[in-house]
Amino acid sequence: MFLVQPIYAQCPVCIVTVGGGMFLAEKLGIDSLLINIWIGGFNAVIGYWLASKFKNRILRNPIILSIILYGFTLFYFYLTKEINFKDSILGIDKILLGETLGLVSVFIGNFLNIYLKKRNGDKVFFPYQKVVFPFSLLIIFTILFKLIFKL
Repeated sequence: MFLVQPIYAQCPVCIVTVGGGMFLAEKLGIDSLLINIWIGGFNAVIGYWLASKFKNRILRNPIILSIILYGFTLFYFYLTKEINFKDSILGIDKILLGETLGLVSVFIGNFLNIYLKKRNGDKVFFPYQKVVFPFSLLIIFTILFKLIFKL
């Protein structure tokens, strides 16, 4: 029991579904901030899933891996001149803000899951708790920004 290593797996089918959904959302004209909240969450989920595949101590850390993926995504958007601060909210580019909100919401959701699990004797309160918390926070951030900024 003490030799078992924790894994940070996320559902690969969910990862592909979110990726395809974001492509479709862009084609439907949904605001870039809202799309990038989900892309930031997508990066974090991929980071958690990939972390269990690496043997390297640094890359096995899902937070570090998620931040690396976040950086690569922002670098891509910068190179393609999509981050230009012309389309911004509160002086922050929508892509940068959305990516950051998505990443942070998945981190908070995963930490909340771990915290509540520990408080409950290492048992979940309900099935799929690990998925529900990050997903719910992504939905909450999306709805809040949609309503507050009328996107």
